[in-house]
Amino acid sequence: MKLFRVTYFQTLLVFIFFSTAVTGCTAETIVAAPVQADASAGVTIYAAGDIAKCDGSDVANSGAAKTAALIAAALVSDKNAAVLTLGDNTYPDGLPKEFSSCYGPTWGQFKDRTYPSPGNHDYNTPGATGYYEYFGDRAGPARRGYYSVDVGKWHLVSLNSNLNEKEAKAQLDWLMGDLGQHKATCTLAYWHHPLYSSGGHGNNKVMRAVWEILHAAGADLVLVGHDHDYERFAPQDAQGNRDDKRGIREFVVGTGGASLTMVGWRKAHSEVSGNADFGVLKLILRDRSYDWQFMSVSGDTSGDHGTGQCH
Repeated sequence: MKLFRVTYFQTLLVFIFFSTAVTGCTAETIVAAPVQADASAGVTIYAAGDIAKCDGSDVANSGAAKTAALIAAALVSDKNAAVLTLGDNTYPDGLPKEFSSCYGPTWGQFKDRTYPSPGNHDYNTPGATGYYEYFGDRAGPARRGYYSVDVGKWHLVSLNSNLNEKEAKAQLDWLMGDLGQHKATCTLAYWHHPLYSSGGHGNNKVMRAVWEILHAAGADLVLVGHDHDYERFAPQDAQGNRDDKRGIREFVVGTGGASLTMVGWRKAHSEVSGNADFGVLKLILRDRSYDWQFMSVSGDTSGDHGTGQCH
């Protein structure tokens, strides 16, 4: 993967304060036991979106099978590691048969260690029924597509970027309540549509209000998919201003196996981008910091990697 770097000066800082009580909403967490681990060693997370493509080709040799093999090999030696999906779990339509015949034989082998999020292709089936039927309780309560879970010392929030206006407002209310009740030192949120992207779909403002809430609460990382490439941004606020003190670092990881697409003109604060290979993002979530590494299915060890501190 070719790496590129650009730097911009911080221009804006926004503060919003929350209380643990938010009128009209109750924070709920997913029905799953928190993952425990030694704080110094951290907990390892593997993440990607845009995963299983059901196009009639050999599933065993698909991109999803190759990225799944990376993760499965790592999970064998790490009982505390977990997996995040960043939407568009199957293609083209999120049908139940796509989950059973294409996702199941690949990423489904570690379903019990996966915390998913839905994408627009999952919703090509009305109500994303294939997605919710396949993941069940792991997709969160009431088929709304958002929930939270504690992993090690980190608070993880899975959100839904495919909601109508009324549903999106309910998600915002829930998110404020959830973050108010879970005042973790380190917070990671993930969903499908990127607020910032140099890929073919570009920036998507649908989750700007979510970013504002996360930024005000001191969240550290956002993981997204949708564009079928890999990209890392410098910490930013919801208006696209560089914010090294309180900004959120975004990773676009649409390299889960479905296909790879072009990277366009680089957006402001994009530090690394590439579309050379399928792969997954490996994160080691420590007590007050995180390490990242893009793992390519080709075994290329020159991929993007680094470390960051929680706010």
